[in-house]
Amino acid sequence: MLTILGKSSSINVRKVLWTCAEIGLDYRLEQYGSGFPPTTTPEFLRMNPNGMVPVIIDDGHSLWESNTICRYLAGKHGRTDLLPAEPMARAQVEKWMDWQATELNSAWRYAFMAMIRQSPAHGDAAALAASVSEWNRLMGLLDTHLAAGGPYVCGGALTLADIVLGLSANRWRSMPMARPALASVDTWFARLNEREGFRIHGCNGLP
Repeated sequence: MLTILGKSSSINVRKVLWTCAEIGLDYRLEQYGSGFPPTTTPEFLRMNPNGMVPVIIDDGHSLWESNTICRYLAGKHGRTDLLPAEPMARAQVEKWMDWQATELNSAWRYAFMAMIRQSPAHGDAAALAASVSEWNRLMGLLDTHLAAGGPYVCGGALTLADIVLGLSANRWRSMPMARPALASVDTWFARLNEREGFRIHGCNGLP
């Protein structure tokens, strides 16, 4: 059986749990570490030298990086609806997954650490304002994209792009900060809430 190591409250663990729900996978979740600060036990570092969750163990192999884990699970179980086999269609999904992991995560990290984690190292008011501004700007880009296409990020059906971005959108909507009104994001978010996996692991009261 698939084993998932990581706290069920972690945004990156929840991506994997939602993916499992969409595929219909049985798994064992071990509440292991928090991802912040990194887990530094020798056993865990042998599986992920970064010390971050989630890590999965499947067929005797360990794998880390949440978006990579989602790709692996969709690929292993033949879910070409979530991750297409056709190269351009797949690239479109992976493009948004990579954007989420790089551009969007980089934008919200300071704001989240300051407002939710209340980290003493993230107390600079100007840096906080810049983080919020950039986060809102990037969510505006997603809104523009959804307005031009949709109903999902890559067209007419849910893909892994919606799973990883849905978790990020939930965090954005949960933050105690000023946000612009983004009608297309709101419509898309409501559509995600029709899926049980998102209600359980995404929009579940956790940022």
